[in-house]
Amino acid sequence: MMKSYILSALALGSAFLSFFYEVQPSSATNNISEEAQMVTPAEQMQEWALEHNRFNYSDPLAEAAKTKSLNYKDSLFYNYYSQSLGLKLDYTEDKDLLETVSDWIGTPYRSGGNTQRGTDCSGFVSKVYKQVYGITLTHSSRSMFHEVDRVPKTEMETGDLVFFRRGPGQPIYHVGIYLKNGKFIHAASNGGVMINSLMSPYYKKHFYAAGRVI
Repeated sequence: MMKSYILSALALGSAFLSFFYEVQPSSATNNISEEAQMVTPAEQMQEWALEHNRFNYSDPLAEAAKTKSLNYKDSLFYNYYSQSLGLKLDYTEDKDLLETVSDWIGTPYRSGGNTQRGTDCSGFVSKVYKQVYGITLTHSSRSMFHEVDRVPKTEMETGDLVFFRRGPGQPIYHVGIYLKNGKFIHAASNGGVMINSLMSPYYKKHFYAAGRVI
């Protein structure tokens, strides 16, 4: 009987000592756990992305921003106007010009006009140049032709003026603003302010020269 009591006491003591000396997490482990809990989800995502090489600019807008040293907002701007105007932009074009001419699209034609209630070709060009560049041009396509420096067709840039005449020896009768990719914006007598291609049969036939306002 005495032996049984002794064995029971030893077993109880062993269980007590096992519970008391149970291995607890070290203070270093606790500190690491606490620091890990303090990392925000955004920081975790950033660390994960860096580890997995996710910042590779696979997004074309981010790629353009990286290549042209633009911020993402600017790249969004150029992407929007590239699509809305149907142009392949270099992301270096004058933003004010793109935004301004876009606002004029659909303006009806009106001879002698230069407002968004109605405008003719030279009225449109002169008003855009005043709004964007602060430059005053005469309200006449013929006079504008004498106010610019001639530019070869192959060297035209966004914002240059394009002039048209009906044939050799004929006076200038129409003007527009060159955009990109062979396209220009103008106020046409049969449709108002719109974008057309210099390669379309009519405008290819009547195109005369390009000029740059200095």
